[in-house]
Amino acid sequence: MIQKYAGRHVEVLQRIARRAMYDRGFLPDFSRRVLKETEGLPASPADGGDGIRDLRDLPWCSIDNDDSRDLDQLTVAESLPDGTIKVLVAVADVDSMVRKDRAIDQHARHNTTSIYTFAEIFSMLPERLSTDLTSLNAGQDRLSVVVEMIPGDDGRCRGFEICRAVVRNHAKLAYNSVAPWLEGNGPIPEAVRAVPGLDDNLRIQDRVARKLRALRYEQGALSLETVQSRPLFDGGEIRELGIDRKNRAKELIEDLMIAANGVTARYLDSVNFPSIRRVVHTPKRWERIVKLASEYGYRLPDEPDSKALEQFLVRQRTADPLRFHDLSQMIIKLIGRGEYVAEYPGEKSEGHFGLAVKHYSHSTAPNRRYPDLVTQRLLKAALDGSPVPYGRYELNELARHCTEKEDDANKVERLVRKSAAALLLASRIGERFEAVVTGAAPKGTWVRILHQPIEGKLVEGFNGVDVGDRIQVRLIRTDVTRGFVDFKRADGHYRSSR
Repeated sequence: MIQKYAGRHVEVLQRIARRAMYDRGFLPDFSRRVLKETEGLPASPADGGDGIRDLRDLPWCSIDNDDSRDLDQLTVAESLPDGTIKVLVAVADVDSMVRKDRAIDQHARHNTTSIYTFAEIFSMLPERLSTDLTSLNAGQDRLSVVVEMIPGDDGRCRGFEICRAVVRNHAKLAYNSVAPWLEGNGPIPEAVRAVPGLDDNLRIQDRVARKLRALRYEQGALSLETVQSRPLFDGGEIRELGIDRKNRAKELIEDLMIAANGVTARYLDSVNFPSIRRVVHTPKRWERIVKLASEYGYRLPDEPDSKALEQFLVRQRTADPLRFHDLSQMIIKLIGRGEYVAEYPGEKSEGHFGLAVKHYSHSTAPNRRYPDLVTQRLLKAALDGSPVPYGRYELNELARHCTEKEDDANKVERLVRKSAAALLLASRIGERFEAVVTGAAPKGTWVRILHQPIEGKLVEGFNGVDVGDRIQVRLIRTDVTRGFVDFKRADGHYRSSR
């Protein structure tokens, strides 16, 4: 089995990813119609016009992953004469190139999202668009939709405006170099140093982001920890699964994007336009969350209360940082997945339970999420005084379809992650590992081995174990094609984590 996959891990995972794409009803490749339409697009997308402002001289920058090529947003801050700070978020004007109901749009509407697997990226839009014509690349003039916000000292938005503008990215930055600098643990990135005043501007953005974050937590936002794994390849084989954690730069961008998404939803509501909202409902399984907290010696109220839940999470992060990720994942599962919902003027918004916000859209990543492109078209129509570009039935169906395909995309990405883990562990059958129990239900018991972001099923010796218990396990089987990693308990007892 090991020799079968030797030196071919990428190839094997690509095959698994493509099969999963077809199984879930995705289109992994672009049709000839889409490619022909893409070839016919103009090479200069940043033509100005009536009502389009010229904001190219502002010290815009992008902060993203080291290898990101589809840049959706830029940020900048301005100090106003009265001492307040204006934060601007420029979002790539994808609609200027991707016309509604044409071939490229139809493909994007079918898939609804870019799908990022360990083996291959299946972009929602052709690369000529997502990494070039509609990407906010460094040194390029690009059309954008700009959200301007004036947060107060308490983090509350004192005013906002939305406009169309031509912008220019003056510095392409990466999370992993900006974060150490902001945290005082690393040098200033050369790309920051090269732009006069950008260092001070980024520190202003960081201060504003922290105020926005503090307000959300005060209102009951949840500080859940999500950990993303990434494969480290050597000679065509996976040698290790690295871990990408949150850092100061990621939080800066996250906070500003959450604020921009909130402003977008409120703006559409203010002009009596419908919108697609991102909703996370009040947990239906709150009683299970209460029971889980009680197992850690904490009492939650009987009715859903995000502030009380956040207090519990803060305590547990401090008390047991090693297993806080596992607790976070359990809470996330019990809260339930988010969904897209079409909302119309005059209707009451349920909001986003995890972020503790009432008005929230997805608008800042139109190169890789279709709901963001729909929202952009609604915004531009509202700004231009044009009719709503989507009927009620169409918008409802789009929201439903985007929710369904997001779930399918998560399943594709998850299968490839699991197959990668099976490849990584295929040569370690029979070895013992320290593990923590992450799930215990009639359908199965699951464990995560420590020091590696790998989860598998406990198929033998699961009686008497519960979520959060630390146990010794032995790897007994892997199935790369199906993404199975199976363990059996290797000790005669278990140690409770509580």
